[in-house]
Amino acid sequence: MKILKRLIKRNIAGDIILVPVGDASLEIKGLITLNETGEFLWDALEKAESESALAAMLAAEYDVDMATAEADTKVFLQKLKELGIIE
Repeated sequence: MKILKRLIKRNIAGDIILVPVGDASLEIKGLITLNETGEFLWDALEKAESESALAAMLAAEYDVDMATAEADTKVFLQKLKELGIIE
């Protein structure tokens, strides 16, 4: 998967935030807050060859069943696609 927009991950007062920079700041209004699993998925995004590979990484890391990992991954990726962050 490929990240289209430039975002920098920052830890601000204990919260994990994606901050748009450059032209992305004109298109993405505000900041994106990630929970623990969102941060894991974000960090693994470009390493994963597919959505199912990303879900498998999530399932292994958090010891959850594959159906739950797939559902969570799908929701996360859909939000990023809606914001035009990934393709």
